[in-house]
Amino acid sequence: MVELALKGGTASGHPDVTDAACAILGAGGNAFDAVVAAGFAAAVAEPALTSLGGGGFLLARPAAGRAVLFDFFVDTPGRGLQGGDLEPHFVPVTVRFPGSEQLFNAGMGSVAVPGALKGYLHVQRRLGRLPLSEILAPAIRLAREGVALNAKQAYFLELLTPIMTLTAPGRALFQPEGRYLGEEDVIRNPELADFLERLPRDGEREFYEGALAERVARDMREGAGLLTAADLAAYRVIEREPLPVNYRGYRLLTNPPPSFGGALIALSLRLLEARELGELGFGSPAHLALLVAVMQEVDRQRAAGYLSPDDIDPPALRESLARVRTASGGTTHVSVCDREGNAASMTTSNGEGSGCYVAGTGIMLNNMMGEDDLHPDGFHASPPGMRVASMMAPSLLMRGDRVRLVLGSGGSKRIRSALVQVVSNVVDFGFDPRTAVEAPRLHWDGERAQVEPGFADQALTALEARWPLNRWTVRDLYFGGVHAIAADGDGAGDSRRGGQARTAG
Repeated sequence: MVELALKGGTASGHPDVTDAACAILGAGGNAFDAVVAAGFAAAVAEPALTSLGGGGFLLARPAAGRAVLFDFFVDTPGRGLQGGDLEPHFVPVTVRFPGSEQLFNAGMGSVAVPGALKGYLHVQRRLGRLPLSEILAPAIRLAREGVALNAKQAYFLELLTPIMTLTAPGRALFQPEGRYLGEEDVIRNPELADFLERLPRDGEREFYEGALAERVARDMREGAGLLTAADLAAYRVIEREPLPVNYRGYRLLTNPPPSFGGALIALSLRLLEARELGELGFGSPAHLALLVAVMQEVDRQRAAGYLSPDDIDPPALRESLARVRTASGGTTHVSVCDREGNAASMTTSNGEGSGCYVAGTGIMLNNMMGEDDLHPDGFHASPPGMRVASMMAPSLLMRGDRVRLVLGSGGSKRIRSALVQVVSNVVDFGFDPRTAVEAPRLHWDGERAQVEPGFADQALTALEARWPLNRWTVRDLYFGGVHAIAADGDGAGDSRRGGQARTAG
């Protein structure tokens, strides 16, 4: 087997985020310094997708050591509240994509206990080596000097206009002088810059236990929110063993339970092995039918209670495989490798954002308690202090003991389908990272197959004879945003989300 030369590089959803990570690598930082710097920079450059008031996961594999999944996703709020106080205030918002629409909930009642800030600092202390002040410098500069909105970020903000302008702090940021920001306008966040400059001195204490935490709790009480000072003080980052998934001689490391994104990807890949995809040909009628059948079966198993690989016994798996064989006839991601062989895959999200801010910080809080896909048993069905499960699945594709590809995706319910298709493109069809990421995708939404342009009409006609089909006329962020980087620096930032990949140095 030919060994890849380790060059290092970064793939992310924004050029300024990629540049921030590469600058840290160039300054002597490792992959973990770089991914944390990218996380802070993304909070400035990708304000519609991520925030220090959200949460996420980072899958880290040191060159010398075991892989670990850092879980800093959100907790359910409400510690110290009585049963009668647990009636949240939601603001329903419909996000209209070009070919579909999705309902979300914003407002104070949608806010879960944020983990992103504590997660970034935890990872940097555990695995980084540069001073925090150097890690924060790119994000501080972007927040102070401003970022010109590119076409993709302007589009994201347009989709979320009702949320971004829900409160006065949001209007000050995104609608200065009464005009909503658009492409090429510059967005600045001086309050966030000030907050980041204080971080090396104060760490996360002010946010989770100090005056800011008390202010957040007071605003929540006044606005029918559930987040309390006790919630913030009790929040902890959790370190977990990654979930391993074997697939045709490769091994995928991904997000383990209690989150269900990685487990659903694991089941999808097991079902894809029902056929040799390389023999079918990419985009053939049989290939597309197999993808839809697998997605439909995974939905069926999830509705039946599947949340981890332990939830399906061999007879049930055989039944799923039989059905597949019969039929087959607001999130962002950063991937980093460095020259030393360290790899970091981090997916973070603010949901669609709650529209509510931590006073004086420029930090919008998440709306994770208002996303129906994260709460299959109903909103606020879990008691306070529970880690919310997620579709996010930062992953590493391994060949033997070597990292071959670092990847992950945003995209809400489409994360798992996007990642499964990219992994399959690499393993089954031999695509390089860019071709694998840029290839057209489809997604089963529970009622019909949503299909990007780029597949042959003949294949789509055959698909349409068996399932309802919605043919999109544009490529869109709806289908995820997979940002992937290989150990040799070959990578791709998904153009659906304005991504960029760059070799370090």
